Amino acid sequence: MTKPEDILEVVEIARDTGKIRKGVNETTKAVERGIAKLVVVAEDVDPPEIIMHLQPLSDEKKIPMYTIPSKNELGRAAGLAVSTAAVAVVDAGEAKNKLEDLNK
Repeated sequence: MTKPEDILEVVEIARDTGKIRKGVNETTKAVERGIAKLVVVAEDVDPPEIIMHLQPLSDEKKIPMYTIPSKNELGRAAGLAVSTAAVAVVDAGEAKNKLEDLNK
């Protein structure tokens, strides 16, 4: 079982040493273009319809998607002062090995 801390750690390292896209729109674009390596969404998004399209889109593009409990935590991991519903890791940077471990 993948722990939320592990997922957030990948987002944090990718933020500092690679590239991430923050927010539902940016995440959706990264997935549609096939450049996302990982998609992370928050479970406490209200209304849930905001992120519902990401799971089928990620499945179609064969991009792993994880959920974490809190959009506040996700926002912090992404380096934002506000919460965010979704983040896409485009370039894992130094988190490449951790990302591979997550996807096993």
